[in-house]
Amino acid sequence: MKTIKYNGKDYLSFQADGFAAQFAFPFAKHFCAGTGYDIGCNRKEWALPGAIPVDLNFDDEWEAFNLPETPVDYIFSSHCLEHLPDWVGALDYWHSKLKIDGKLFLYLPHYDQEYWRPWNNLKHLHIFTPRIIEDYMESRGYKNIFCSERDLNHSFMVVGQKT
Repeated sequence: MKTIKYNGKDYLSFQADGFAAQFAFPFAKHFCAGTGYDIGCNRKEWALPGAIPVDLNFDDEWEAFNLPETPVDYIFSSHCLEHLPDWVGALDYWHSKLKIDGKLFLYLPHYDQEYWRPWNNLKHLHIFTPRIIEDYMESRGYKNIFCSERDLNHSFMVVGQKT
């Protein structure tokens, strides 16, 4: 088993490889049906299968704060929210792009992985816990909110349905 060390702790080495979304795909496929976006997928081939990939790395007009006008059935985002300066503004905007009963599915780095904390990784502007994201979703009226705890990728999933 390959590991990496950070601050004297061992972590599984695949956490440094990118493409974290692959660990959320088996769950996301149960919620993300119809038309939707994968926001922040980094590479088109890393997008959730069936989703429209959205990322600044692509030569197109869409990004996290500029999506097509037509509401979608779901928005999937993996390890993106922590990079956005205004994560609340992003989630509010994404909420406006979902159809009623549309799903927001987030896969995020967990606080337990020390390297992903903003003071250790300057690419990350925020760090989250499942409760923070669940609380945000509750405050915006989402229903059927489900949160995981930390997985072996030191990440967690939260899904909610727009009312």
